[in-house]
Amino acid sequence: MKIGELAKLAQTQNETIRYYEREGLLPEPSRSNANYRIYGESHVQRLAFIRHCRSLDMTLGEIRTLLHFKDAPEENCGKVDALLDEHIGHVAIRIQDLRTLEKELKALRQQCRAGDAAADCGILSSLEKAAREQQHPRAASSHADHIQGTHPQLGMPLPSSDTTFQK
Repeated sequence: MKIGELAKLAQTQNETIRYYEREGLLPEPSRSNANYRIYGESHVQRLAFIRHCRSLDMTLGEIRTLLHFKDAPEENCGKVDALLDEHIGHVAIRIQDLRTLEKELKALRQQCRAGDAAADCGILSSLEKAAREQQHPRAASSHADHIQGTHPQLGMPLPSSDTTFQK
């Protein structure tokens, strides 16, 4: 099948498939006489595996490791267990961060009285104040060193959806 057929079957964009090929997650397909990529059932299965791992919020590096073991079934799977344990830890930290974010947003929401003019909006005032504090590092909160989407203590970016291309 051609890339468009694979993309439709796997509900994945063509560019995502090409990206996975460049990243070495999908094996390079054979080519037709007209130089079109020709994919087979093994590509469909591997792409389904990758997409499922992505749905579990795994990074491409984690998926690459899992694919290595999938391709070498005789190897000991202890590293697979360790990888999953580490990923569970990342998820737990992310859940904590999201709970903190939820509390902050709820507190922010309490700053507004419905019906006030936008000039008197407590939410907008609070957001503006926080933005000014971020411009002045000494006045910023303890979250100043937190970069959205990362685990500073682990040094690893959080995975994103299939349409963004993180390594």
